[in-house]
Amino acid sequence: MNRINYLHSLIFFNICILLSAFDFLRNNDFLILCLFLVLCLGISHGALDHLKGMKLLKILKYDKIYVFYFFYILLALIIIIAWVVLPKFLLLFFLIVASYHFGKEDCEFLKLDSKFDIIYFFKGSLVITAPLLFHKNETLKVFMDLNFNVSDSFFVSTEFIYFLIGLSFISNIIISLNKDINIKALLLMDFISVLLINFFLQPILAFTIYFCFLHSIRHSLKLSNELNAKDFINGVKKFIIKAVPLTLLTAILFLLSLFLLKNYYILDAAVSKVIFIGLASLTFPHILLEYLIEKNEK
Repeated sequence: MNRINYLHSLIFFNICILLSAFDFLRNNDFLILCLFLVLCLGISHGALDHLKGMKLLKILKYDKIYVFYFFYILLALIIIIAWVVLPKFLLLFFLIVASYHFGKEDCEFLKLDSKFDIIYFFKGSLVITAPLLFHKNETLKVFMDLNFNVSDSFFVSTEFIYFLIGLSFISNIIISLNKDINIKALLLMDFISVLLINFFLQPILAFTIYFCFLHSIRHSLKLSNELNAKDFINGVKKFIIKAVPLTLLTAILFLLSLFLLKNYYILDAAVSKVIFIGLASLTFPHILLEYLIEKNEK
């Protein structure tokens, strides 16, 4: 499995280099394309949460699957409502949680213990800090579209951003200790890839490429391996079949939200809200589910 992840990182690294060579990609966000990719690839890596929910209920000795669906959907709705009521607090909280989530799931295949939790946060924070370093004005505009103005905050100052990026690099070194050369190369390629796409591309496009083609695919590879550890290709096929229904349902809900929001906001702002608020509403229950399973399996 580590070999597959290494190959995936190598391919992604070369794709990032290739994308950086096209001038026409540098000055556009390609928002509709980004939304399409998020709906098709990005959200699919959480499309097996219902199976994990069944696993959690079995551990807790419940046999009513509707209990899982009720609380999962309820939490997603609470996040959406909270974003409307307390957008500044929730976005800040989401960025912190997302940093931890990205760092943890991007190296989950290494099966590290809980002492790495803070390291996960610093590793994943690169996804948030890199666009602020290379395209601060454009990134702050995205935040403004999400009702979050931090333009005067110390936390978006160049000095603090460099500090966090340095910690992200150090976290990769710590994670790679006592690992073979392929793991060290994988983590280095991931780090450079995120910097590359954020240097050359606009923030939302760079995030979409990372989220869909590194984060989501890596987690999907892990799920495929869990579905069939002996035959990886067959595992991928099973994953696709099982992921399609919820991916399609979620995509429809995202598109309906976009249809409603474009009546109140310009298209760019509406798409930004659908992508990030939508992902937030799915990320929190997804992370909580992973945490509960991990805690109750011990």
